[in-house]
Amino acid sequence: MAVFDHLRLVSLAVLMLASQLDFASAGVRVFGLHARDLNGDPAGNKPDPYVKVWCGSTFGGQTEFHKDNAHPTWSAEFYFPNCKATETLKLEVWDKDLNFDDHLGTCNEQVQYGSFALHCYPKKGTMFYKYELSQ
Repeated sequence: MAVFDHLRLVSLAVLMLASQLDFASAGVRVFGLHARDLNGDPAGNKPDPYVKVWCGSTFGGQTEFHKDNAHPTWSAEFYFPNCKATETLKLEVWDKDLNFDDHLGTCNEQVQYGSFALHCYPKKGTMFYKYELSQ
């Protein structure tokens, strides 16, 4: 019985230590996404933009979309624990529609160690984002 109590205490200690680790600090973190002057559809409607994010071949997810907003700010952050320097960070900007979403442009950046604030130019407008890769 004492062995089981000891194992439970050890397991609890390991779980407590693991909960204190910051797994998000490893790999690439993408954050601070916002855009200016995005275009909507050819009819002149304002865009309902959102962003899809990849690091290498790993899809990290997508932001929420903002209805009728050419100057959106997204709160989403993306973590890629296995992304390494020299892989490509890709952000695709899309306009949400009822049937088929319109691709507004793509940003590509080769990942490097450090923290960076970047911008790129989709078909119209400017996309801003930050990423960091810690060693």
